[in-house]
Amino acid sequence: MDNLNAVREELLKSVSSLTDEQLNEVVEEGSWSIAQILEHLYIMELNVVRQIRLALNQEEYDEPGSFPLHVVADRTKKISAPEILIPSNNFLTSEELREKLSASRAFLEKIAHHHSEEELNQKTFAHRRFGVLTLSQWISLVGYHEQRHIGQVEEIKKALTK
Repeated sequence: MDNLNAVREELLKSVSSLTDEQLNEVVEEGSWSIAQILEHLYIMELNVVRQIRLALNQEEYDEPGSFPLHVVADRTKKISAPEILIPSNNFLTSEELREKLSASRAFLEKIAHHHSEEELNQKTFAHRRFGVLTLSQWISLVGYHEQRHIGQVEEIKKALTK
């Protein structure tokens, strides 16, 4: 969780000086605003929490694969979000986004702290692209996913200054 929280801190610091208007500005047709990226991260984290809760209640689980999670942070490979993780077009304030991200992180931390490392490393569920991951890997995936989007946020910030 330490690495996850360090990545989240980096993300929030990256957007801390932006106005609500800047957060919601779409700089290129067909791309997301920074607010939409942050909302996507919130939706994704809540989805992971929901799936982990379901997996914790299962008696049987598949053997995990060996997908190298760090490649998720690599922005040279385009990955489209599934429909369930696509953010809204609603105008969101910095405060609203911080509250959402804080809430989803609190849910994830609760799971991580209330279940043994052994249980998190044994139980699994499948990712649509990366195969079967342990619950512990899913928690790590949240951080790598946020790292990926920090790069995207930085690109958008540069376009905002033009």
